[in-house]
Amino acid sequence: MDQLDLAQLTPDAWQDYRAIRLAALADAPSAFGSTLAAERLSREVDWRARLAGRAQFVVRCRGETVGTAGGITDAGAESGAILVSMWVHPAWRGRGVGDLLVRGVLDWAREQGHTEVRLWVSVGNAAAERLYARHGFVRTGESQPITTDDPARWEFAMARTIDAAAVSESRWAAPDRV
Repeated sequence: MDQLDLAQLTPDAWQDYRAIRLAALADAPSAFGSTLAAERLSREVDWRARLAGRAQFVVRCRGETVGTAGGITDAGAESGAILVSMWVHPAWRGRGVGDLLVRGVLDWAREQGHTEVRLWVSVGNAAAERLYARHGFVRTGESQPITTDDPARWEFAMARTIDAAAVSESRWAAPDRV
């Protein structure tokens, strides 16, 4: 099995983040609230600011970035975080990349003292829902349009509590599954 490495991006890695974000939007344009065209217009200062305001993780294999996910503090919840911008390159799906990214965000949230992590899943993305369910996320019953300008595309919320005192037994390690 290939060695997978999880890393948290800093604002200085803005070009790496830009590249993986644009790849995600090109591959799955209906899964995100932004568009490839809009993100291509973002400037270096915008990418750096985005990374300064979140914990953005990437998984690499032999130097190639194969997936990303972010964690942000939920402004609407005193002790909550939100998992955002999750994407895994199609050739790497089902190989443990998503599991490693979810654990990275959960560990970050725990280290920040958050006791809940929420996320939104595009309706019809059963593979993503299964990934999140494996990590203890459950549907909350909430749903909303992904963007206000396209009310036909919907997403639903999932959430899970986390024990702020627990430490992931597999922090920064790739899963044993293929």
